[in-house]
Amino acid sequence: MNVSNFVQANDPFNNSNTGKDNSKIHIRVQQRNGRKCITTVQGLADDLDILKIAKALKKTFKCNGAILMDPELGEILQLSGDQRTNIREFFVDQEVCHEDQIVIHGG
Repeated sequence: MNVSNFVQANDPFNNSNTGKDNSKIHIRVQQRNGRKCITTVQGLADDLDILKIAKALKKTFKCNGAILMDPELGEILQLSGDQRTNIREFFVDQEVCHEDQIVIHGG
């Protein structure tokens, strides 16, 4: 019996070559003063145009927003109000990322 064929066999339990990006997108809500809060999104891929995404989110959810540049975390998208579920649905509907890549923090 020749076992040389099994050396190059594909491992069905190996998830390293599934063809999709494993980076996580973190959506958080930060309390400001009183009832006011800010939703932050970090971990978006570098090849995405974050300016266009921010403009579409602001127009869709009728809220204000900004893009911050952090030296450690990269570009962070801020939106006014608690928009966590809206952002998740938007990203999945527009195919920005898969639903299993989104991590929602808080609440």
